Amino acid sequence: MVLAHNDRTVPKVTENRKSSQRRPKIVLLASPETSAMVLYGLYDVLTTVGGVYPELVKGAPERELLEVQIASADGQPFNCVGDIPVKPHLSLNDLATPGKRPDAVIVCDMYVAVTAVPTGRYPRECAWLREIHAAGVLVSSVCSGSLVLADSGILEGREATAHWAYRDMFHRYYPKVTFVENSALCLKAESAGIVTAGAVSAWHDLAFYLIARFCGYRHAVDTAKVFLMTDHVEGQSPYAVMTRPMEVKDALIAECQSWIAENYECSNPVERMVERSGLSARTFARRFRSATGYTPMDYVQALRIEEAKQELERDNRQIDDIATAVGYEDSSSFRRIFKKRVGLSPAAYRKKFQNLAALASKYSPDTIPV
Repeated sequence: MVLAHNDRTVPKVTENRKSSQRRPKIVLLASPETSAMVLYGLYDVLTTVGGVYPELVKGAPERELLEVQIASADGQPFNCVGDIPVKPHLSLNDLATPGKRPDAVIVCDMYVAVTAVPTGRYPRECAWLREIHAAGVLVSSVCSGSLVLADSGILEGREATAHWAYRDMFHRYYPKVTFVENSALCLKAESAGIVTAGAVSAWHDLAFYLIARFCGYRHAVDTAKVFLMTDHVEGQSPYAVMTRPMEVKDALIAECQSWIAENYECSNPVERMVERSGLSARTFARRFRSATGYTPMDYVQALRIEEAKQELERDNRQIDDIATAVGYEDSSSFRRIFKKRVGLSPAAYRKKFQNLAALASKYSPDTIPV
């Protein structure tokens, strides 16, 4: 596991002093919409920092370095996603006094459907997050947890990430937040005391960062070895799929979307959409962006690259042939655009996902002996 991420390198910090009596406190903020994987994964990893590695290597555990507690708005037991029971240690009222404030808070994922309205769901949590952030507590999130941060207002004017599927939701409901789609771990607002992680498995990246920050680089590496933690140094782009508005109220633009979905490989696709619309190029571009969130050319590029990704996953044709099939006469241009949008070259993407496909087929029902 490495410390390098899309934004920059996490600074090496001073190792935690073993003589210190006070352990840094990290609070995991959860709700019924939280996944057990994130909540209990973070809890299991963070509570063992400094203790389990010496036990595995030397046969004797040492002092655990972090105090980790689970909190919810009211502190009452609840079941999280999957009907898994959660018994919080604390309510937010228990953390209200300055002497009980944590050193860091992780807002766990709090699932919101991409077609839902994210605002106003967690008023008590948002008020508390504003308060502790103003008091200098490090605030972080995993996946949809950054929607809660956005709703609290503390992300306004800042850059943040979440799962790539929430891109359009951020643009629509939180336009003052710059959504960083590619990052697995966004440190752009670190100096303001905010760190956000992407999809749910990016809790690995966040845990590694927090261990390095509060306990030192060595403990972060040792913990990664114990749990086989992995990073997502390539970011989210290789995994991201083009998202499209579920409902486009502009019928003319919706018709153009339907047409381009079947004809994205044609030459001069934007010019042909403009001709079909009967609008001026400028008016068409404005209406298209308003309806879809994309410029017309960016929309075409996204469609082409999405199709190319699928071809690379399942087809062994030459990359130049795939480029031509999705509408690129110049294969070097295709490679450049693909790398920019996906974060990997076409060849690297093919290798990554064909390996996954081979593993999946190995264990698929059609190949497992009965």
